[in-house]
Amino acid sequence: MKSKSFLSELKRRNVYKVAVAYAVAAWLVIQIASILLPTFGAPAWVMKAFVVFVAVGFFLALFVAWAFEMTPEGMKRTENVPPEEFIPQWSRRKFTAFVVGVAVLAGGLLIYQFLLLKSTPGPRQDAPATSPPKKSIAVLPFESLSEDKSNAYFAEGIQDEILTRLSKIGDLKVISRTSTEKYKSTPQNLPDIARQLGVAHILEGSVQKANDAVRVNVQLIEAANDSHLWGDTYDRKLTDIFAVESEIATTIAATLEAKLTGTEKILLEKKPTANPQAYELYLKGRFFWNKRTAADLRKSIDFFNAAIAEDGNYALAYAALAQAWVLLPAHNGAAPKDCIAPAEAAIDKALALDDTSSEAHAALGELRASFQFDFQGASAEFDRAIQLNPNDATARHWAGMNMGILGNIAGEIAELRRAATLDPLSLIINTNVARALIHARRLNEAIAQLHKTIEIDGDFAYAHRTLGMALELQGKTAEAAAEYEKAISLGDNVPGAAMLGHLYGTTGRKEAAQEILQQLQDMSEHQYLDPFWLALVYVGLDDHEHALTALEQGYASRNGDELGYIRIDAFFDPLRADPRFQALAEKIVPAREFHAGSK
Repeated sequence: MKSKSFLSELKRRNVYKVAVAYAVAAWLVIQIASILLPTFGAPAWVMKAFVVFVAVGFFLALFVAWAFEMTPEGMKRTENVPPEEFIPQWSRRKFTAFVVGVAVLAGGLLIYQFLLLKSTPGPRQDAPATSPPKKSIAVLPFESLSEDKSNAYFAEGIQDEILTRLSKIGDLKVISRTSTEKYKSTPQNLPDIARQLGVAHILEGSVQKANDAVRVNVQLIEAANDSHLWGDTYDRKLTDIFAVESEIATTIAATLEAKLTGTEKILLEKKPTANPQAYELYLKGRFFWNKRTAADLRKSIDFFNAAIAEDGNYALAYAALAQAWVLLPAHNGAAPKDCIAPAEAAIDKALALDDTSSEAHAALGELRASFQFDFQGASAEFDRAIQLNPNDATARHWAGMNMGILGNIAGEIAELRRAATLDPLSLIINTNVARALIHARRLNEAIAQLHKTIEIDGDFAYAHRTLGMALELQGKTAEAAAEYEKAISLGDNVPGAAMLGHLYGTTGRKEAAQEILQQLQDMSEHQYLDPFWLALVYVGLDDHEHALTALEQGYASRNGDELGYIRIDAFFDPLRADPRFQALAEKIVPAREFHAGSK
């Protein structure tokens, strides 16, 4: 009798119907979640946690159905409801309609998933879903076999020139040398390297130079199975080296079945100079340009000028010279006013000699952005450079940053990520991907991107400084300070110190901030220092007048390297309501050019 009484009570309290209704509804919800969660890229654990949550909810629903009752007077605890009191029962017809309706919906979703699974082809067994494009290649550093060790620059130069020719083929994905230079010329783990770089093929080789005789040996390898697709050895005079580079690039394109346009065929066969001495000097300049320090950029300028002295019609040398001058202020090598005129002169000469030079158009774009605050004009030049060389990671990098300045944050992120696919191990590009995410206020993603960059090279100061910026914006001041201090210890003295000074100012450590400000001011008396960094410390100290004065000085000095971000840099938010700040922002990035809605 007790058992029968208990079962009757379960029925009276609607516990049975709650259990059935919950089970059917939960089934429907789980079906919906199994479709939507993968669509939005949710990790697998989210679905597992959701199912556990639904299961726990089932027991909670039964408990509520047993412990509480809905009476004509409202919800009451069960012990307060006499057994003889009427408890409203669910209509059998309505309940049946509800259960059937939900079951039909859930069943329909289940059938949809089954049909979708059958109609979606799975990855081929011999080609995983993450396989790189077939028409993709990385050119590893060439081994120098020359007895004269000072000829090492020549092997690097040959590699660079072959890579440059290949990169002009739009149907190929070609990895930048920045990402390949860390590898040996003949590594044992080619499949791993190809996977890291996202390519299907590797070109490796060696170069031997003795006086004016050159031997170049190359091998094209399909990385997945380490099979040799093609190889050859070229014994030529130095004067014939361009023909060798052209033949190698053309053969690789044919082997990978890359389609060549008429323009691309001309670019592949182009001979930059007929003067072997000029060519050697140019290669030496590139050797130092690639190191990207102020001292090395200065050395590259000397070699490029020497190459031009040998051949006054060497367009590529002029373009490289222009890029060196444009980059010098960003590496604390000189004031913008000392770099603008020589950069402009080199660009004008390069384009007069060869209007199809992607390097010259990229240099012109960066000059317009960094020194002239002509960001629309810069955008046109970057577009032209990319059109001429779709694999130019530097042009895409600069183009992406320029998009951010103009307020197109989504475009900035997308273009920088495209640059990163072409130069996946580039520290500067990977860091600026994170910088773009900071502009979008996607701080967690930015921090994850920066940790990935630091894993590539933990001694890259700019990555640590940018990580500090993201952490500071999250309010994690202790962690941010540690990253700024790390950046300073790695040589990022001016920007790292300025960021630390800003942090000290905003967290009440005014004396420490003032001390850093004084150090920067003392430094500016002996060398060029971008006033932007002084302004940042003044903002931290809540000294808006001096901050605005420093920003105006940066504009007057024509340094747009950081000032270009004036409309999107979160660290200058405290100044945005000031009419003086608004007037300066209008000079730098006019409102008519700023796509604020694209954020």
